[in-house]
Amino acid sequence: MVSLAQLSAELGPSLHRAVPGTVPGVQLSGVHVSELEDPTAYLEGGELLLTTGIPLGGTAATASAYVRRLAARGVAALGLGLGEGLDSVPPALIEACAGERLELMVVPDGVPFLDVSRAFWDLAGRSGQADLIAGLGTQTALARAAMRPDALPSVVQGLAQALGGWAAYLPADGGAETIWPTGSAALLPHLREETARLNRAGAHSAATFWLHGSPVVEYPILVGRRIEGFLAIGSGRTVTKADRQIIMTVCVLLALKAQQHEELTGSSAVLGSAVAKLIVRGHVEAARLLAADVGLGPLPERVRMLAARTEDGDLRALAVTVAGLTVEDGAPGPGAALAMSRLRFAEDGLGFFLLDTADLVPAAAPEPEEYDGGLLPWEGGPDAAGGSPSGTSEARAHGEPLPAGMEADGSIRLTTADQPGRPAAGEQAGRESGSDTAGRPRTGAAWTGPVPLADAASQAAVLRRAALQAPAGRLVGTAGDEDSRADRWVDALAGYQRADLLGAVAAYLRRRGHWEETARDLAIHRNSLRHRIAVAQRLLGVSLDDPDTAAHLWLALRRRGL
Repeated sequence: MVSLAQLSAELGPSLHRAVPGTVPGVQLSGVHVSELEDPTAYLEGGELLLTTGIPLGGTAATASAYVRRLAARGVAALGLGLGEGLDSVPPALIEACAGERLELMVVPDGVPFLDVSRAFWDLAGRSGQADLIAGLGTQTALARAAMRPDALPSVVQGLAQALGGWAAYLPADGGAETIWPTGSAALLPHLREETARLNRAGAHSAATFWLHGSPVVEYPILVGRRIEGFLAIGSGRTVTKADRQIIMTVCVLLALKAQQHEELTGSSAVLGSAVAKLIVRGHVEAARLLAADVGLGPLPERVRMLAARTEDGDLRALAVTVAGLTVEDGAPGPGAALAMSRLRFAEDGLGFFLLDTADLVPAAAPEPEEYDGGLLPWEGGPDAAGGSPSGTSEARAHGEPLPAGMEADGSIRLTTADQPGRPAAGEQAGRESGSDTAGRPRTGAAWTGPVPLADAASQAAVLRRAALQAPAGRLVGTAGDEDSRADRWVDALAGYQRADLLGAVAAYLRRRGHWEETARDLAIHRNSLRHRIAVAQRLLGVSLDDPDTAAHLWLALRRRGL
């Protein structure tokens, strides 16, 4: 935009203040000429209004009323052209403008108003061209940064510097984040929470929310229809059209890098799957030779094998789900080792992972990050106006890239009506998190203790059986025998509060699955019995009609005196 100070400097003596002093840098939206007594119906605010003085009426009262109308409309400045009606500036007009804080400028006799208009639009054109050139230069620099080995940190840093704020990239799979400047790392816990919510919703549009009283915008980085990560931005100033173009360029660059990484990862996954299958089938030396030939590097000497139930064979999504399962006995879980493992494959409804024991060393707990109030370069926000409290997030879908131009029309609530052909938000979240639409986890998993790589094949059958029988939502071990696992099933049934599942299962097994006889023993309707048995099987993640399961569970019940 063009300021009044820039326009006055461009025109020199052809546009100066009525009262000596420095011309303010107020921004102008345009230059308008009118001799109407009330031109406000044709003004939008922010203009430099030019007049020869006809609307002033020759009296102090008329001049004062005229100035009040302009000030109420938000006119930036009034320009009085001398020579046609007035030879000097009326003192009453100077006083009225001072009272309404409306800047009063003078166009000397003999200077056409057209010169002022032309100067304004010349400046506006040059300003836009300068922004475009600067934007193109920044985009070129970002594209070059994207070609470097450390592309992600370089691109994030370049974007943050271009916008005068901070920027962060958060992978959708929960991997390590990238943020610049690094001093803004205290924002990451809040960004992770918001990103996880958007990822569960499967939101494919940008969203805005408030963080510590300041606006933040997040963009999904898409490869096809899958979200690879989120780009979060906090701008330290009002953004321009060129800034928005830079942001879109960064989103495209990050999507291209993600697609390249996916292609490389896909090739590596195929090779890693072949190596892992050789290990599980007992061909360890062949696996070592193949790994060396295809560049997978030396294989770990000790591993923990993990297997989890999967419906679609998507090992990447399965790794995220398993990382969030409750680990048996409260032991440390696999954590990031799942995402790091290249030795994985899917087979017969199970996903298998071979985890290097060196990657399973629990990391030291980080010091809690606290927001010190000094990371963000601006103040104010909704707190000052009684809006959203600091530290809360109200995501809003919008079509503009940054807070200065955002159109926050409503909270993101993805439904089948919002996006035809896509599952509802709860259903989509369930698919991605391994849960049903009510949030109950479906996936169960099991893992072995640390074993030499050469002994991994001997653990495969036990691991497979344990994974198929693992309770939904839990990661169990295989070190215990079947009786120990059955004892845990009994504890789970006894802990269920809404119905007597333990008695129902005991009676069902005692009657060897006969519904009528079992219902008669329990004095309940057979449909109520069917419901209780179905709840018990979902709770345990097993089928009571499986002879092995039924035998061990029955013996565990007998040990409890049932």
